[in-house]
Amino acid sequence: MTQAHPDGYLALPPTGRGPGVLVLHAWWGLNETIKAFCTRLADAGFVAFAPDLYHGKLANTIPEAEALAKALSKNYLQAKAETVDAAAFLSERATQANHGLAVIGFSLGASYALDLAAAAPEYVRSVVIFYGTGGGDFSSSRADYLGHFAEDDDFEPTAYVNELEEALQGDGRSVTFYHYPGIGHWFFEPDRTDAYDQAAADLAWERTLAFLRSSTAA
Repeated sequence: MTQAHPDGYLALPPTGRGPGVLVLHAWWGLNETIKAFCTRLADAGFVAFAPDLYHGKLANTIPEAEALAKALSKNYLQAKAETVDAAAFLSERATQANHGLAVIGFSLGASYALDLAAAAPEYVRSVVIFYGTGGGDFSSSRADYLGHFAEDDDFEPTAYVNELEEALQGDGRSVTFYHYPGIGHWFFEPDRTDAYDQAAADLAWERTLAFLRSSTAA
């Protein structure tokens, strides 16, 4: 049975086919930055889908984003169910889906990416997280993990990152976390002009692309 198209943005490679990458947005919502990231993945040969967990709402300021994130957290079971639905939708459109998808989560989206890999391991073979963490039991996960974290991050202290890394390793997962010096949260997002760092963003992209290609070649 074909999965209904959930709210979100789908980007296809020139061939129309490729390995699947699920992209989970930051607390700003499914904005143009996330859509452009999906298009960039598609240009690299992946089928990318970003579900809209806010269903059309967007934030431009931190207070607006905090309000949307708070409302989402009150409905977190529904949001988690929507990420599973999005994974099912994408798996029908991606090659190698029987081996699992890659999931990339930004900030708020990172916690949902981590949860999806543990709650629906049949869908996820690799996870990339950008400056976001989360707790939980990862023993059921089958994924490999890549993380990009800022050295000067008021939202995700190094202690949180280290705790996550230890938890994943303790549950037997392959983990590679990179720490980028002298920068802060949102360093990968060009629309956050006060935080964006092009050199770090370019390096994180190269590392992410190499990780995705390695996981799909396995």
